[in-house]
Amino acid sequence: MAVDIVMPQMGESIFEGTITKWLKKPGDKVERDEPLFEISTDKVDAEIPSPSAGVLKEIKVSEGQTVPIQTVVGVIDATGGAAATAPAPAPPSPAPAKAAAPAAKPAAASAPPAARPAAVTPSVPAPGAAPHAKDGGRIHSSPLVRRMAKEHGIDLSTVQGTGAGGRISKQDIEALLAGGGAAEPQGEMYAPAAPPAAPAAVSRPAPPPVAPAPVAAAGAPAVHGSQYVPALQLGVPRERLYFGNYEVQPLSVMRQKIAEHMIASKHVSPHVYSVDEIDMSKVAALRAKSKDEFEKRYETKLTFMPFFVKAAVAGLRAYPTLNASLDGTSIVLHKEINIGIAVALDWGLIVPVVKNADEKNILGIQRNLNDLAERARSKKLRPEEVQEGTFSITNPGVFGGLFGLPVISQPNVGILGLGAIEKRPVVINDSIAIRSMCYVTLSYDHRVVDGAIAHQFLHKVKETLENWSEPLL
Repeated sequence: MAVDIVMPQMGESIFEGTITKWLKKPGDKVERDEPLFEISTDKVDAEIPSPSAGVLKEIKVSEGQTVPIQTVVGVIDATGGAAATAPAPAPPSPAPAKAAAPAAKPAAASAPPAARPAAVTPSVPAPGAAPHAKDGGRIHSSPLVRRMAKEHGIDLSTVQGTGAGGRISKQDIEALLAGGGAAEPQGEMYAPAAPPAAPAAVSRPAPPPVAPAPVAAAGAPAVHGSQYVPALQLGVPRERLYFGNYEVQPLSVMRQKIAEHMIASKHVSPHVYSVDEIDMSKVAALRAKSKDEFEKRYETKLTFMPFFVKAAVAGLRAYPTLNASLDGTSIVLHKEINIGIAVALDWGLIVPVVKNADEKNILGIQRNLNDLAERARSKKLRPEEVQEGTFSITNPGVFGGLFGLPVISQPNVGILGLGAIEKRPVVINDSIAIRSMCYVTLSYDHRVVDGAIAHQFLHKVKETLENWSEPLL
């Protein structure tokens, strides 16, 4: 019996996924729930288990391809026998049903022309017509589609998506451009599209190849589906990009997503940075005294991160403007405190979220952190575990960094960066003393947060850590 392997839906707002690696090859035996392939989406990388035991009969979608959810990506022979060479015959049907099949073809053939006008609808809806995206709702589209819309000045809220769940696809944008619905590119990231001044679309050169080596002719299509425009397109001569010994590697899907999110964050949020220094001596002494007993009693290691999470919670309670998001001209103040913690991976970076951090003690936060970090590195995170963060913390200090200026994780308005905890000479009561010191940096969105609030927040974090009083055991 043949069992279809489908691209799963990894969350309500996700309608496509990219297969990054097949863990089995055709002819391999697989067990039910054994990891079969790896996927990458807008939210999370994950291993997808086999839906059935048997033999992997066929791979329909190769590595690097992005397909909509519910697409059949492979087939398993659940009987464990040799792969069949022909599809199973259809069940017998009465003679009249055979005659109905040819009659259905003209109807099917007429479907594309009927669907085409929907994709090339002018960007300004007709009077009285409902907008294509629900008022205030999220427009379902990929980063590539949003980039194309930005480049051509297209307002995605006026585009009718033909993908799953009304998702706007690359084909929808291309059809709109082919129909002359594109406006001149806008200088702002989310500038609304103006009505087209001429029926012809603006002519643009195709992007040059990204990989492999640059010997391909200019204007060739991008390799591996990458849409990143190299410096060559910006006027840098090719010989200044490729010289001497070099190796050209395509960006991984995760690396592309990180790049897209960071560029979007810099475009959206005017970043401002505030730095403070915290005396961690009291916390360091308490941790050194308690960590062995803590690990023995609770079977989990005690790190510094739970202390910073608790201090951030205290700061967010005192200054809720930093536990917020911006929605147009409204500030959304979140009642829950969900803190995203950046986790470094061998292949990139991911930010799982400690939900309701304000309701957890040191032990609860530490166990939650260890579990999320372990499953992030083994690609076992669920989509909801990287969503709904209201504030973020990143820790470059674990790699020895003195301090950094992190980029805000959208749609948050702040992120706390932690430097290395190291002993330094400081002046205390007019005397020089050795203390365990740590620089902390707050990156914040100046549209929402002013410098006064940012420094008061940092002072609260500092005060909480320097006067720590919560018992650990």
